[in-house]
Amino acid sequence: MPDEPRQTPPEQQQPYPGSSGDMTPAPRDEMRDYEGRGLLRDRRTLITGGDSGIGRAVAVAFAKEGADVAIAYLSEHEDAEHTRKLVEEAGRRCVLLPGDLSQAAHCADVVDRTVSELGGLDVLVNNVAYQQPVDSLDELDDEQWEYTFAVNIHSYFRVTRAALRHMGEGSAIVNTSSINGLRGNKTLIDYATTKGAINAFTYSMAQNLLERRIRVNAVAPGPVWTPLIPATMPPEKVGKFGEQAPMERAADPDEIAPSYVFFASDRLSSYYTGEILAPVGGETLPG
Repeated sequence: MPDEPRQTPPEQQQPYPGSSGDMTPAPRDEMRDYEGRGLLRDRRTLITGGDSGIGRAVAVAFAKEGADVAIAYLSEHEDAEHTRKLVEEAGRRCVLLPGDLSQAAHCADVVDRTVSELGGLDVLVNNVAYQQPVDSLDELDDEQWEYTFAVNIHSYFRVTRAALRHMGEGSAIVNTSSINGLRGNKTLIDYATTKGAINAFTYSMAQNLLERRIRVNAVAPGPVWTPLIPATMPPEKVGKFGEQAPMERAADPDEIAPSYVFFASDRLSSYYTGEILAPVGGETLPG
């Protein structure tokens, strides 16, 4: 938990894909107070969008639980190097895999390189995401719609398909959904639609992989203070980010990462598959 309640951030903006170092306040995403218990000892893991935000916090938590980590990311090299430093400080290996996951060939490549570098693949976290708010459907052009789908759901399909060639009994897949995939969002139309697709993909793959004893679950956070926010939202919306949650603040990535440890660890969640865990700051969801 944060040392003190997180307030809404000041207005700010930066170019996509954003940088942790340019955020005010700095996100809490290094899992500094987290103590591992060997829950993922010697597991080989791949995290897409693993350079910063939730992905960074998950990478460090996994490392502290004993896992080696490969992180796929677009071009945020400084953030990725910092994440690698944190993983290595925890005594585990970290492989950096830059490139555009909206491209089909790269999705297969990051899996091949993970297997080659780490010697196999046991846990996959599909986490990469893109968003860009619009005021109306007329403002949402084909290019943005198709790119959002390519990053947010097509990469999940393609990376998962490639990963399953290397994953066996006891492996786990964790997908990053969103509160917006559970209830929609009037300005994140394409993003929310892809997150709803991720939920259906999670349900479907959990059923499909039951006989192989590979578990598939998803985490659907509410507002989280990550570089994606100042990199894709106008300053006035950044200045109000998180205030809509009942807790009246956004989460920090450090608060979300333990949900991924839970789903990745057979010790903790061996009877869970096809579940969506929603850390949303107190919002009560129907169903």
